[in-house]
Amino acid sequence: MRFALLKLRRLVVVMFAVTLLTFLLVNILPGDIAYDIAGQDASEEEVQQIREDLGLNEPVLIRYFTWLGGVFTGDWGKSFRTGEPVMEAILSRFPVSLQLMIVAQIFALLLALPFGIISAYRPGGVMDRFIAGAAFFCLSIPPFMMAILLIFLFALFLQIMPATGYEPLSAGLWENMRFFILPALSFALAEWTVLMRVLRADMIGVLQQDYIAMARAKGLPTLRIILVHALRPSSFSMITIFGLQVGSLIGGSIIIESIFALPGVGRLLINAIYARDFIVIQGCVTFIAAAYVLVNFAVDLIYALLDPRIRVEGARG
Repeated sequence: MRFALLKLRRLVVVMFAVTLLTFLLVNILPGDIAYDIAGQDASEEEVQQIREDLGLNEPVLIRYFTWLGGVFTGDWGKSFRTGEPVMEAILSRFPVSLQLMIVAQIFALLLALPFGIISAYRPGGVMDRFIAGAAFFCLSIPPFMMAILLIFLFALFLQIMPATGYEPLSAGLWENMRFFILPALSFALAEWTVLMRVLRADMIGVLQQDYIAMARAKGLPTLRIILVHALRPSSFSMITIFGLQVGSLIGGSIIIESIFALPGVGRLLINAIYARDFIVIQGCVTFIAAAYVLVNFAVDLIYALLDPRIRVEGARG
């Protein structure tokens, strides 16, 4: 319990720092949102009225704490452009971003687990070198460039996948999933490499332990030794990296959702930046930051459950 409380306290500090910094940065951007809303032909009185209605005449710190108080009461403000409540806008688009992250991580694990195990079982062998070369190739290409390559190959050249668009799950599982395959692969082809290398390194060490040698001496099948006795202690570091990658996917989805025209939180944030709708920007950044720290908090708890030594060390710290 003390370990969880210490972690939670640190997360609260991080959230406060992120929201304050974002609010300050957004409010020092050049230009005046009141003029953008009022239009070019608006009078100075109309512009001033918009500033008063939106509270733009108040000092930035007062506006921040006013906004923060609204967050705690469930009022995240409304979009200057559309009048849509920010929380409703985010929650209506979050399922798309969540599905993209889940599918991407499933693809990454489907690649990382078998390749990591194969590489660890015969380190330095032909398959190990081949997998390492493939991982280096994938890691050298950023997700947005991988997205463009996948669109060119599967959407334009082979014409077997859609390049952009979205269908809700109500239209059918395949109709929904086919719009997520290329975006998810854009993430997965970069994410699996780190998971695989971490798993490989840890499993090589675990396979040299005495209890593994004893299991082999008892005649246990190799597959059982690897999956039952070696995989769990080899997965601690991978779980930590997995959690960090989930957090990075939340932010990285901004570009990928824009490329594939997915109506998620990332695309909402991009559109808000273009429109200088800083209440929506603040809400999206807060939501993304909260999701990131909560995912990492969950990873810390899972890690502590798997390895009790982490709880003891964390409580002492």
